[in-house]
Amino acid sequence: MSGTVVAVSSNAGYSFSKPNQDSVRLLTGLGVEGDVHAGTTVKHRSRMAQDPTRPNLRQVHLIHEELFAEVGEEGFEVAPGELGENITTRGVDLLALPVGTLLHIGDDAVLTVTGLRNPCRQIDRFQDGLLKQVAGRDDAGNVVRRAGIMSVVTEGGEVCPGDTVKVELPSGPHQALGVV
Repeated sequence: MSGTVVAVSSNAGYSFSKPNQDSVRLLTGLGVEGDVHAGTTVKHRSRMAQDPTRPNLRQVHLIHEELFAEVGEEGFEVAPGELGENITTRGVDLLALPVGTLLHIGDDAVLTVTGLRNPCRQIDRFQDGLLKQVAGRDDAGNVVRRAGIMSVVTEGGEVCPGDTVKVELPSGPHQALGVV
């Protein structure tokens, strides 16, 4: 399974959206160079308030571009970086990947998938009603989160739009993604 990087985004300050960049450098064990969420310990404000010593399992946020088309059918206009992701992809079913999947991006970078992004109310501040499009319930009443996945940088490298994303599934039984 493989796909493509559509856009890369980063921001040195806390904001909901991240501006698109020509490239980003992924730093092993840290995240996106210069991004506010880079680091070995949690950088998300609510998680820092709970326990700032916890490991950062949210170093790099990825969203599949196909989500933008889906919410577009409901009248929402979303572009890469606007939901705070660092890497926007096309052609990989990110939400179906198990924990521990390796994403080989470009020539050198490797991400390890850690879990799902838990979308918050800030999404509705961005566009009213969008939260219900990216988080809801299935027919059995289970919560379904569609706002992308989180990962850590296993091997650093530069990532640019147009780079290939190659998926390497973990061996053994697969563990479904949970919120990190």
